This record gives sequence, C-alpha cells and structure tokens, in this order.
Amino acid sequence: MKVIRYANPEGELGFAQLREEGVPTVLQFVDGVFVGTDTPASIHHHLWPVDVQTIFAIGLNYQAHAEESGKTPPEHPMVFMKPVTSLQATGRDIVLPRKLASQRVDFEGELAVVIGRTCRNVDRINALDYVAGYTIANDVSARDWQLQWGGGQFCKGKGFDTFCPLGPCLTTSDEILDPSSLRLVTSINGEVMQDSSTNDMIFDVPTLIEFLSGSTTLLPGTVILTGTPSGVGDGRDPKRYLQPGDKVEVSIEGIGSLINNVVEEII
Repeated sequence: MKVIRYANPEGELGFAQLREEGVPTVLQFVDGVFVGTDTPASIHHHLWPVDVQTIFAIGLNYQAHAEESGKTPPEHPMVFMKPVTSLQATGRDIVLPRKLASQRVDFEGELAVVIGRTCRNVDRINALDYVAGYTIANDVSARDWQLQWGGGQFCKGKGFDTFCPLGPCLTTSDEILDPSSLRLVTSINGEVMQDSSTNDMIFDVPTLIEFLSGSTTLLPGTVILTGTPSGVGDGRDPKRYLQPGDKVEVSIEGIGSLINNVVEEII
C-alpha cells in the first residue's frame, strides 16, 4: 500500500491510499492499522507522509560516497540528527538560507525508513519486523555550516528549515521485502546527478535499526535517513550546489519521486 498524508481545504489532516487508477481514497487509522475506504480524499496540499517523532540520519553509508568524500568508511554507523522543523513535503520549496547565508547548499537523495512499532535492543534478524514502511528523503546540507562553521557538529548545516524533504508517500513494508536492492536516482533540472542502488550501503537497514535501537527506544514515527550514494554536488568537479530556480527530483523504485523546487529565503 502507498500512503499519503494531506490537508483538506478546511485544513484538516488525513491519510489516503494512492491507487493506480483514480483519485486517492481516505484511510482510517484504527488500532495502529490503516483501514481502507471508498471515500475520495479531498486534497488541498500534500504533507510529509508520516507524523514524524525523531529524525536519525546516517553519514558516509555508501562505499562510493565515502570514496568521493576522501573518507575512510566508518567502523560504526555515523549518526547525526535533523530537527522536525527541517521537514518539507513533496511539491513544496527548499529554501536557501540567507539570514545565516550559505552558498554551498547540497542535495543528498536517500532511502528513509519509518519505524512503526516501539523497539529497543532489536536484533538485526528481526529488525524489519518493526518497519512500517519506506519513503524518500533529501538530506539537504549547507556544506559550509556543516564542515566549517558548525563547531564540529552537523546539526546546523543539516537543520535549516526545509532541509528534510520527505515523501511523496509511505510504501508499506509488505511491498518492499528487500530494502537493500532499490535503485535511487537524483536529478536537477532533468540532469542525473546520482544513480545508484541501496546495495552499495556499508550498513544495511537491519544493521542500522539494530545499532540505533541499542539501549535506545525508537518510537513509532522515528525516521531513519540511511545515507546518500555518490554524485553529490560537493563531490563533483566542478562542484554543483543548489541554486534558486532549480528543480530537484529524487526517485526510488517501488516508492515514487520526491520533487522540490529551490528558492531563496526572503528576509
């Protein structure tokens, strides 16, 4: 099932099921389970597809990306966090910061994992049992604030408003049995920048869930950004950073396409 989250013309929030033909239909959430209806959803605008509690993100988790970054692959997953205020929906703008200005805003197309049940100290063998589904993320990154001006931490460069586009839908886990074999493509204005597979991950999804849940409770609505493949703007020659007017599209097979335009902050 492909699930979207939306606001209707009255501003009320709801979930709907995408269908191959016809308009999306309303989903009811009953006892932790989506129940389908035949009622057409009245969609005013799309939201990110889940009610997000926490965002964990993983750095240097693709072999080729580590190589283009000139870094040794990590022994353990490199974890950082993004604030929920950085979330943005598909079809809405990525805003380049100008109050704390950056001229090095980069794109990172990623597979995102959504935890569906509370878990702690999960073994990787059973880790996928706790996954509600998968969606697409763009871990937008201001490289100057991330690497130079952030005091040695990633949170500022990764945490500006709109720096975590998420969507367009949640594909439930029964439709993606193996998250380690999905093609991921990122393009800007139709030009392909990243074209890889999740099979290049250094730490696969079950390993990440095992690691993140170690002595740590993961609540339903926890989102895990699993890292980005090679081809990011900062790793290119010449470098390619986001500019006003750009259209960024991240596509993952079995999920769809996350599309955002780029604008400048107005201050």
